[in-house]
Amino acid sequence: MVERNERAGQPATQADLVDVPRLVTAYYAEHPDPADPAQRVAFGTSGHRGSALRLSFNDDHIAAATQAICDYRRGAGITGPLYIGRDTHALSEPAFVTALEVLVANDVAVLADSRDGYTPTPAVSLAILAFNEGRAAGVADGIVVTPSHNPPEDGGFKYNPPDGGPAAAQITAAIQDRANELLAGGPGEVRRTGYARARAAAGAHDFLGQYVSALSSVVDLDAVRSAGIRIGADPLGGASVAYWGEIADRFGLDLTVVNQEVDPTFRFMTLDWDGRIRMDCSSPYAMASLIARRGDFAIATGNDTDADRHGIVTPGAGLLNPNHYLAVAIHYLYRHRADWPADAAVGKTMVSSSIIDRVAEAAGRRLMEVPVGFKWFVPGLLAGTVAFGGEESAGASFLRRDGRAWTTDKDGIILALLASEITAVTDRTPSEHYDQLTARLGHPAYARIDAPATREQKAALARLSPDQVGATELAGEKILSLLTTAPGNGEPLGGLKVITESAWFAARPSGTEDVYKLYAESFQGPDHLARVQAEAQEIVQTVL
Repeated sequence: MVERNERAGQPATQADLVDVPRLVTAYYAEHPDPADPAQRVAFGTSGHRGSALRLSFNDDHIAAATQAICDYRRGAGITGPLYIGRDTHALSEPAFVTALEVLVANDVAVLADSRDGYTPTPAVSLAILAFNEGRAAGVADGIVVTPSHNPPEDGGFKYNPPDGGPAAAQITAAIQDRANELLAGGPGEVRRTGYARARAAAGAHDFLGQYVSALSSVVDLDAVRSAGIRIGADPLGGASVAYWGEIADRFGLDLTVVNQEVDPTFRFMTLDWDGRIRMDCSSPYAMASLIARRGDFAIATGNDTDADRHGIVTPGAGLLNPNHYLAVAIHYLYRHRADWPADAAVGKTMVSSSIIDRVAEAAGRRLMEVPVGFKWFVPGLLAGTVAFGGEESAGASFLRRDGRAWTTDKDGIILALLASEITAVTDRTPSEHYDQLTARLGHPAYARIDAPATREQKAALARLSPDQVGATELAGEKILSLLTTAPGNGEPLGGLKVITESAWFAARPSGTEDVYKLYAESFQGPDHLARVQAEAQEIVQTVL
């Protein structure tokens, strides 16, 4: 198990800050070794992430990945514009420049922010869906340059296809393989033009104006304004920084942007659990500054740097556990959205709390449980067969009030605003609602820990079948289900989930470290949860 750093939750010092000039120099001056797996393009659902200081996020990577996206677009017949946005990380601007040079050289019609500002992930998703509505050909797609909540030295680069959501595995695999082929000097070339020509050729799109003007179609901001809910919004130095002020002005909200500073070192942050700077709005350590001001606002919220995640702070409870808020949001929305399809399901991932299962059942709604990854909710959100999709890592999106799709990528801004709507309409904060839910449906104890695993053991865990598990009981209860595929869509879980009457655990390998992640929950309290965790590790170790 990992231990908390003694400085977690304390303000960052000069010694904690990344050397931005050195970082950007490394982006351009250093070149990866394609023979080293750690220096190759690894393009997953969240795109490619790494750091120029580790030779895993350099100009070569982004040029190759962008060319691979251009090649994919040609093969898939995608001929519409490509919307591109970037967040506030130090490597996002140079990566944006690299991408623009390659896209324009490949004759892609690029649309960048008309205000030359930062662009949240949900604003790119919304732009794609709005352009593609009613079109069968000439559809648009997008790129977001962001490593999400990762530390300041990291960069990220992700692709959203015409459905507006995170790219599916077959798309990311094709982009990754082609990028690495180019990186290794394989057939073809990276086409590239100069930045001056690329910037002049790029078109402009008002992401902020389009997004903010449509917000009232998804959240009841009239109710928030009428109730006078006092809101504090902390962008954590990220891409939503200009959005929150515009939202306050456009809708007449009593909303204070508690920190409007943008600094690529993120020196204003408090340190996360491991003593590093990380813009994780679901972490009580990274959110310590906002939590300290919880008495100043009826609702305080945070977003990560690309605003696809949310953190909710109330005066009575401080920072809500993401699972708790998801349960409250689902409970509220399915009772206050009369125009949502009556048969629209509740979407959750395999490692989200089972309180969501009970909330869905109480609402008379079908539950769709899928593997980890927001991409699994995209078809349902587009078709209206899933009205809400959420992950335990504080990412979610939901339909507009009239039942139409909003975004098919996670949207931390609407989840943050929803907390104020809930408070305005019900006169209770989300934390008060959660207390009422657990009084009626049971109080779960939930935790995630990391346990050591070799590369071979992680591979074995990802390939498990239920008949490899010999255990019949878990923490004194009969095992009811052994799952290696998701009940909601039949897709592989990439691990194992074991369920009893009042508890469950799920084990899945980490993609970046020599550990497996063990999620567990019990409705019998913390002591029983500890038993579940201990026996779960025994079961997994026996199988491995």
